[in-house]
Amino acid sequence: MNLIDAFLRRSINKQTSISEKIEILSVIKHYSCVEDELRSLWTQITFGTKLNVFPNSDKFNKIVIFGMGGSGIAGSIFQELYSDTPVISINDYRVPNFVEKSTLVIGISYSGNTVETMTALDECLEAGARVVSITSGGVLSQEKYDPLIIPSGLQPRSAIGYLLIPLINTFMSFSASDYKEAASLTRDLDDNNSDIKELAESIVRNRQIPFIYGFTPFKSLAYRWKTQFNENSKIFAYSGFFPEMDHNDIIPMKSTYRKDEFRFLVFGAGDNKFITERINATAELTDSQFTIIEPRGKSILAKLFYLIHYGDYLSYYVAKARGIDPKEVDVITQLKRTIK
Repeated sequence: MNLIDAFLRRSINKQTSISEKIEILSVIKHYSCVEDELRSLWTQITFGTKLNVFPNSDKFNKIVIFGMGGSGIAGSIFQELYSDTPVISINDYRVPNFVEKSTLVIGISYSGNTVETMTALDECLEAGARVVSITSGGVLSQEKYDPLIIPSGLQPRSAIGYLLIPLINTFMSFSASDYKEAASLTRDLDDNNSDIKELAESIVRNRQIPFIYGFTPFKSLAYRWKTQFNENSKIFAYSGFFPEMDHNDIIPMKSTYRKDEFRFLVFGAGDNKFITERINATAELTDSQFTIIEPRGKSILAKLFYLIHYGDYLSYYVAKARGIDPKEVDVITQLKRTIK
């Protein structure tokens, strides 16, 4: 029985204290808030703004993207999608020695106040690099960072569309129908996700730790799922990708102890016969049960946002099945205050 079920039952007998009622009602309110944020993704996909990097884009021979957490994942996803110019996504204070005037540096921070990102961007400016940013406000909205201001009021991890789409709009060439398909699929998932809820309830009922496996160009999405389980569901999770996992993870997958406590979530590879063959062979050789999540859509853009949205709903429903607040990240806030 989770916290909310307990509250509803005990309320009948008036056994719940006032403080407990306030806490649980706050959680219920946050469920509604998070659902509203989830339902905003399809509109984020249609956010048509680009970064201010033209007409001098031909002067840049590499792109370095700085960002942390729910903001930084946008850079990691873009790094996998785009291959016309070398792209490096960094989740750290560290600035590589090769950053100089022919480097385009993009800082991504939803709050605009992420200390690691601000520290790195200031060092890049000193190195003579061209610096732009994506933010909803804060310090990074200052003119020296040439900011693209995006809508505020969301959790950073719920603003993935606003953070990622400007990168895609600026450097890639998807058609209008690709954007429309992506928005349509995510909107449909808002209203038709009972299978995701059932999967979440199964994970909670069996007290399982999710292991998520992707493949190019969805390796970073597997990591996104992992972090969503961490922040929304408040559980540990692990991510990896094919074919690399067949050179390491496959060994314990066959013979580790407590294997029944893991839930293997694997992105379906569709017509990628090399990856599909590996997925099937790995499951058979390790005697493992894989839950295959098939990305929907014709375009890479549609499949990308479908998988993002699926993982977001799954982590949300795990939180709900546990009766906990998916929005609360107090320990991160406490850490930021501690290290100032």
